[in-house]
Amino acid sequence: MSEPLTAPVPGFRPVPRTGVIYVMDRARELGFRMGAEGWCNLGQGQPETGPLPGAPPRPSNVTIGADDYEYAPVGGIDALRKAVANLYNARYRQGKSSQYGPENVCICGGGRSSLTRVVASLGNVNLGHVLPDYTAYEELLEIFGTFSAIPLLLEPEAGYALSTKNLRREVTGRGLGALLLSNPANPTGRVLRGSALSAWVHEARELKCTLILDEFYSHYLWDEGLAEGATVSAAEFVDDVNSDPVVILDGLTKGWRCPGWRLSWIVGPASVIEAVTSAGSFLDGGGNRPLQEAAGALVEPDRARQEVIAIHDAFARKRRILIDGLRAAGLTVEHEPDGGFYVWASVASLPAPFNDGETFFEAALREKVITVPGLFFDINPGKRRANHTSRFTQYMRFSFGPDESSVTDAVQRLQAMVKRGTPRA
Repeated sequence: MSEPLTAPVPGFRPVPRTGVIYVMDRARELGFRMGAEGWCNLGQGQPETGPLPGAPPRPSNVTIGADDYEYAPVGGIDALRKAVANLYNARYRQGKSSQYGPENVCICGGGRSSLTRVVASLGNVNLGHVLPDYTAYEELLEIFGTFSAIPLLLEPEAGYALSTKNLRREVTGRGLGALLLSNPANPTGRVLRGSALSAWVHEARELKCTLILDEFYSHYLWDEGLAEGATVSAAEFVDDVNSDPVVILDGLTKGWRCPGWRLSWIVGPASVIEAVTSAGSFLDGGGNRPLQEAAGALVEPDRARQEVIAIHDAFARKRRILIDGLRAAGLTVEHEPDGGFYVWASVASLPAPFNDGETFFEAALREKVITVPGLFFDINPGKRRANHTSRFTQYMRFSFGPDESSVTDAVQRLQAMVKRGTPRA
């Protein structure tokens, strides 16, 4: 997909848009606006933000005190750092001698801000990343020159999973000093949890390879055997919070359905938190102070659990509607997502021209349905894999983040589109 041409200005390079930003811009060219009637946004990675049955009341106002007009500390206000540490201890570390404290938490202004701080703090190491994965990682893994990004291929035949044996082979064979991945995974919905996640933490400890885990979808789990309100985090399997090489990123964006708050956190060893805080001092200067004051109540463990239970009830229905609807349209869902709110599906079995991801995307836009072509998840930092043919040109990512009626309308339109056999003009 080509970028729009702009006149070059001396000193600047062309900066590509992430895949999701590209598709949203393309939709706007065809008339999409937030809140516009008739559009079904299955592209943007945003959960529905309104009230859910059984969920705690949504905050409707924020109190601004006199101190809130001042800068927040670059690492976040102490009260919120303590509250986030308490949430992880309550969820994952009861009975363990090593507990997270405020020194193990850094507050940031959104998910990309936390990712950027972590990546900016890496040393001269080989950083592994998996394919497919989150589109925004591509540019992020290129702009800092202190490390080399090494792709690790995940295969559909293995459910896009990497066994502990293969993990050890990749880490030792490629000399990885760190590994970045989303869990639950975006876009495939693969989840590392239980003994598998414990084994990964063990390998990281043994091999001295830092796990950098994007856990923004940790509230979205779909195994019916899980306990009510279950979430997932590598924090459960950390032995010593200050020595185990595990760095966790999460925030209000997905799990609390507050993307507009732009508030996230990094949890890890105190030495890492010191480094990412220093990085924040020159990258972004710190987050929004009034919203940090307000966020402490949202991460209180009992309230957070209530939100998780409501998410599971509402989103499980939408997940089923989307999976069944895509299959009825003729798409192949090889692996139903175990986590997150995306379905990763193949269009290879559809009749031409819909068996190509870019064509399907453009045709769906004419139906006022926004999707994301799979090739955007074949992240290629620095375009070192020059002129390569992506493995994912016949894949698409669909979100069941929007409200249930939007998901239902979208699959009906896609079914009608494929049945008609030709894209609208």
